[in-house]
Amino acid sequence: MADKLFEAKNLKAFYGPTQVLFGIDFAIEAGRITTILGANGAGKTSTLRAVCQTVRTTGSMTLNAGAGEVQLVGRSTDAIVRMGVAHVPDGRGTFTALSVEDNLKLGAYVRRDKGNVAGDIEKAYSRFPRLAERRHQQAGTLSGGEQQMLAISRALMLRPKLLLLDEPSFGLAPLIVADIFRTMRQINAEDGVSMLLVEQNATLALNLAHHAYLLETGHVALSGPSEQIKNDESVRRAYLGY
Repeated sequence: MADKLFEAKNLKAFYGPTQVLFGIDFAIEAGRITTILGANGAGKTSTLRAVCQTVRTTGSMTLNAGAGEVQLVGRSTDAIVRMGVAHVPDGRGTFTALSVEDNLKLGAYVRRDKGNVAGDIEKAYSRFPRLAERRHQQAGTLSGGEQQMLAISRALMLRPKLLLLDEPSFGLAPLIVADIFRTMRQINAEDGVSMLLVEQNATLALNLAHHAYLLETGHVALSGPSEQIKNDESVRRAYLGY
């Protein structure tokens, strides 16, 4: 069994006085892809925001990125980024007025090994050749699929231990989605980047991930190996709607 990179216990999250997560437990194994599934409003995006500490949380979240377990609850978002947690938010979040290349350079702003940044930019271009063709183009003029490729590439410029992805398929054409998910699988296999994927398309997510958690109104309703959940007809009908 792989080592645990991340573990949440009794995790609760709040927007002001409104509670949206109700004591959930989940873990992410090092070098593996974990997905969180559920209907709209189940708490999927809130879980990613809790990991990044952009919403108020209680409970425990520990990250073991090589220097022993570190508690994330109560830390600043900036500190968590410096520990190697990168977030690709819903809506991509690119800097639209900057060029593709400047977006990638910004992704590496906390790194100390500045001499390796140029090589990682070229690696991003080799993974997504469309970005190479548009390296000097303003990010805001890219198509939706190209902006998603840029958002993922910019997050990878951090050389993260854990990559958080929020609905990477949303609003994109099926061929573009297939290309992006194929590249995400490649990144996981070749670089060993652990991922926590939130995705509305359960089939896509289960085909990519190793382990899945199903959220229902802020609670974990079910968890297990993705292959097992994908092949359980009663689970698919009850929780995934297909």
